[in-house]
Amino acid sequence: MHDTGLQARHAGPGWLAEALCASRADTLATFAAYEHALAALAVPQRATLNPPLWELGHIGWFQEFWTTRNPLLLQGAAADPEVPRPQGVRPGADALYDSSRVPHGSRWSLPLPGAGATRDDLARQLDATLALLQRTDGSDAALYFFRLALFHEDMHHEAALYMAHDLGLPLDDRRLQPAALPAARRPLACPAAPFEAGLRRDAGGFAFDNELAAHVQDLPAGDIDSCVLRWSDVLPFVDDGGYRTPHWWSPPGAAWLAATQAVAPRFLRRDGADWQQWRQGRWQPLDPAQPACHLTAHEADAWCRWAGRRLPTEFEWERAAAGHPEDFLWGQVWEWTASAFAPYPGFVPHPYRDYSAPWFGSRRVLRGASCMTQPRLHHVRYRNFFAPERNDVPAGLRTCSLSPAAPGPCG
Repeated sequence: MHDTGLQARHAGPGWLAEALCASRADTLATFAAYEHALAALAVPQRATLNPPLWELGHIGWFQEFWTTRNPLLLQGAAADPEVPRPQGVRPGADALYDSSRVPHGSRWSLPLPGAGATRDDLARQLDATLALLQRTDGSDAALYFFRLALFHEDMHHEAALYMAHDLGLPLDDRRLQPAALPAARRPLACPAAPFEAGLRRDAGGFAFDNELAAHVQDLPAGDIDSCVLRWSDVLPFVDDGGYRTPHWWSPPGAAWLAATQAVAPRFLRRDGADWQQWRQGRWQPLDPAQPACHLTAHEADAWCRWAGRRLPTEFEWERAAAGHPEDFLWGQVWEWTASAFAPYPGFVPHPYRDYSAPWFGSRRVLRGASCMTQPRLHHVRYRNFFAPERNDVPAGLRTCSLSPAAPGPCG
């Protein structure tokens, strides 16, 4: 599965064309499931949600804006994002779907075209994109925006899945639930050593701007879990009164706890001596072997303090994933790290200016992928980032030792 992500970043026109069609089919199938499950496609106005009809139109708009409407397409990551553009298939679409300029709260009251018209727009936009891709050479610069459009649509598809889970919609999609882990976590020893994090600018293929450029991090010795925590690891913290013990919580975590009055992880409730989990619109028995999921960074931090562990930095995570691929299991849930989202040395924003820079300093880095992530997005250098209080995102944790461990095979 992880190989698919590496392939996607180096894919040529033929592979990209198939992937764009597959991604669009997924988008439309999930939107149809929303239509079936959600009356009038209405969702509450919350910071973590978007109207599904707006989401659908935005996906097509983004693809068109950066490919067929982009006069500087062939310049790739060096293109000027402010270059004037011709009209797209729907005149005035910029005023509806440009997320950089359309305030989030206004998206519930925009005069959006209906579902049928929006589907027609997406079909025409995809046809034009594929026709242009067919005429494009295979250079990384020429393919940059096609790859960006693919990954953008894949990201929005994952968001549609965890938004459905958040809303309790009974979507019939196996990706809404992580599989039970095949074995309990075990420690992987890592020596103290310098590690080259990030991607080199001359590596070829696609890179997000926040992954550049490669730089050396001096990392301490220690051990890191071979996999993420299961519910059987996390729930003893709840049973031990962890949510009622201020000692385990950081000041921001304590503030979150006071504001939410949480007594257990979101989407869980007790059922006698057992636990139940809210999935697909109903309470179901919780499998304790499943990865702990939908945790905030505050809960992850508190569990670590209780257990005498800590979250890895994003660079410790990357080193283990890159250097220990056979033993380091990832991809079931996003994984909170101890790292604030910040630019790497020499950061240069790519044309999609709002992707990274606006969020530096206010988000926490997550690494890996989740069961809801398209395999095309799997990459050991990929940096996801969310506010630490988010628990709608399918995120969990793995941990590190507080004290150094003997050097071992975690290269």
